[in-house]
Amino acid sequence: MTHDVIIIGGGHNGLTTAAYLAKAGLQVLVLERRDIVGGAAVTEEFHPGFKNSTASYTVSLLNAKIIQDLQLGEHGLRVVERAMSNFFPLSDDNYLSFPVDSQDKYREFARFSKHDADAIESYERDLEAVADELRDLLLTHPPNPSGGIKDLLQLAKLGWKSRKRGEEFQRLILDMAGKSCATFLDMYFENDAIKAAYAFDGVVGALNSPHDLGTSYVLLHHCFGAVNGKKGAWGHAIGGMGAISDALASSARLAGAEIRTGVSVEEVVIENGRACGVRLEDGSVIRARAIAANVSPTMLFGTMVKEEEVPVDFYRRIKNFKCGSGTFRMNVALSELPKFSCLPTDGMGLHHTGGIVISPSIEYMDRAYLDARMNGWSQAPIVEMLIPSTLDDSLAPAGQHVASLFCQHFNYDLPDNKNWDDVREEVADRIIQTVNAYAPNFSSSIIARQIHSPLDLERKFGLPRGDIFHGQLSLDQLFMARPVLGHSDHRMPVKGLYLCGSGAHPGGGVTGVPGHNAAAVLIKDLK
Repeated sequence: MTHDVIIIGGGHNGLTTAAYLAKAGLQVLVLERRDIVGGAAVTEEFHPGFKNSTASYTVSLLNAKIIQDLQLGEHGLRVVERAMSNFFPLSDDNYLSFPVDSQDKYREFARFSKHDADAIESYERDLEAVADELRDLLLTHPPNPSGGIKDLLQLAKLGWKSRKRGEEFQRLILDMAGKSCATFLDMYFENDAIKAAYAFDGVVGALNSPHDLGTSYVLLHHCFGAVNGKKGAWGHAIGGMGAISDALASSARLAGAEIRTGVSVEEVVIENGRACGVRLEDGSVIRARAIAANVSPTMLFGTMVKEEEVPVDFYRRIKNFKCGSGTFRMNVALSELPKFSCLPTDGMGLHHTGGIVISPSIEYMDRAYLDARMNGWSQAPIVEMLIPSTLDDSLAPAGQHVASLFCQHFNYDLPDNKNWDDVREEVADRIIQTVNAYAPNFSSSIIARQIHSPLDLERKFGLPRGDIFHGQLSLDQLFMARPVLGHSDHRMPVKGLYLCGSGAHPGGGVTGVPGHNAAAVLIKDLK
């Protein structure tokens, strides 16, 4: 049997592509290397009785249109909002919180600065104005400057729309596109703890200092989402992030897609300049009219497609596609909740239900980055801890908990010929010590831990150099230039080969959008 489309990789974007293609009546086969679908959006048991989202760990960016189109709620997906947005321990006796309620948030900011409390409205209004404008660009591929009349008209439409919004809005777009998040936040706020709290979203998944140009866009990228219709909110998928992938797989299968796990693709078969199948690890070949790759561009053109099959300049640019997010992921099983010195509680407090971020100042964030650049990893890392079992009792035994630790900065390349396999335990200890400085019971409450160094993230989940976005969200790797200018429409320079993962527009995060957009292009080309 010859399939219409073979999808390499059963991550959430590959499953999204499969579901849309199958609903359009195409014969689809998904091939996943691991024994579980979902890529980095998976839930796994890492210690008897304890399971967690082992890589990606929180929900907001999953696009509402995809949830509706693929009826993910009917396939078991349920997302609950965090009871508190974020909590930032600052010292033994002080903290900053981001309550969900706007009035509570105003009062909390006013403890630090009346000026900054008054600035919340203008900051959030400006951020939302730009986010709304860019949301309209998410669900379609960007225009190709060297394309045909349709692309030129699309470019002209974008320019006219921006002109109608006026100079103030255009300046704001320029600020968000080019400034560092530290500089951008200086325009609104004066208190360093408040600026650092917002700046965290500017370095998430980015091996950057908050002073680096372009980090204001990374901040914006994390504002596109919503939870149950509430813009900018973050939440938890009941059952963990694997519940998203399971719902996508169920939707795809119901529409007729076939999904095989434990199948490793070695090579894209190309004949007469056209992709026409895949060669598996066992040497067998499966043929199709088109191939959609839900792997990073560097993996696709580094191992699966031979150099001579693509133009020289394209290959050179993909070879230099920047990857690396400075991420170290841990999951821990806990006998009890962490007890923070700055906010002692008897049992669960509201702050346990949100994102707990150790990143008390802009200087702290900058030092964590510089430390990783010079020495391989930060001695005082940025840590975001989520305890999803406070919202979902299916993840841990009664009275016990699981926590996700998303940590930065950790360089894929270590100095002095060190190897991540040799230092991962030492680094994990350093992260635990960092949390313990704010919650002294933390280390003694750990029953078990699961460690994912940058190298582990690459080997286990196929994330190049540990990059959670398949490639950095820098200005030269966004929109029309993702992954390479002239190929942002998901069509690769080999006919019949498409890119449907996070290396395509609009980039990383559990959004499903690259998969949605690639499916639309494939349906147009094949139908």
